Amino acid sequence: MFNMILKRAVHTIPMIFVISIVSFMLIRIAPGDPVTAHITPESSLKDIERIRENMGLNDNYFIQYIRWGKAILHGNFGYSFSNHRPVLEQIVERLPATLLLMGTAMVLSIFLGTCIGLISAMNKDGIVDKIFVLLSYIGISIPSFWFAMILLQIFALKLNLLPSIGMRTIGVNTFSDLIKHLIMPVLTLSISDTSVISRYIRSKTIEQLNEDYVITAIAQGANKMDVFFKNILKNAVLPLITIIGMSLPNLISGAFVTESIFGWPGLGQLGMKSIFAYDYPMIMATTMFASILLILGNLISDILYGVIDPRIKDMK
Repeated sequence: MFNMILKRAVHTIPMIFVISIVSFMLIRIAPGDPVTAHITPESSLKDIERIRENMGLNDNYFIQYIRWGKAILHGNFGYSFSNHRPVLEQIVERLPATLLLMGTAMVLSIFLGTCIGLISAMNKDGIVDKIFVLLSYIGISIPSFWFAMILLQIFALKLNLLPSIGMRTIGVNTFSDLIKHLIMPVLTLSISDTSVISRYIRSKTIEQLNEDYVITAIAQGANKMDVFFKNILKNAVLPLITIIGMSLPNLISGAFVTESIFGWPGLGQLGMKSIFAYDYPMIMATTMFASILLILGNLISDILYGVIDPRIKDMK
């Protein structure tokens, strides 16, 4: 197991290196110039060049990347072009909110998706199954931003049951207030993964129900629920770990959209604001942190799969 973890960790180094290069170049060649936000119509060419030099944008792309890379290796992510605060300090401030949102959405997706998939499979071709199948298709197809707009329109504007933006109400620092702010962002972020997981669990459960060992066990008088929980459930849920790992990109990218819509103070909102402000250091930092979260998530997924199914360790 340790060798597998070490091997995967070593493989992530060139992956992160390539991501940093691609991200750096895409940001630099994109239309727009961050210098324009710091000049006035009265600014002379000398003033503009001085500002560009202070921002580290006067050298060619290669030198800029090398300078950025050296600073990163020393834990220095630079200063934001927008508010001149240390980038790492702002990332650390925002990261817990994003992890809370993503973690809650993932747990809800796994729980609801598994329950819906199992119920649907046990009632195959029945009215309950058909309803769940229809809802899962809708959940997979519906754009997250459009679903968020529907939730805001109904629960925030029409019914006035839930707060529309933010993580907490000003002056209120209670757990129940946090939950109220969390409901709509979590539903928006989890709807797609819940639908995918439910479809997968349904398919795998139906597949297991048709296996010879299940049919034989039930024919010999074994308790149907015992067979279901001891055999079918384990074999159907085991590959779910892989599905969770595959859903992480959707979860992370969805967090950017969801946080921006609901004003959730996380990395996604910070990243979106930095893009519109041409805040190069912040864009690079949020991109790299999102990439690292994705890579770590997939690594943890592989480790868990190896722990649950020892055969995987032997294959690796």
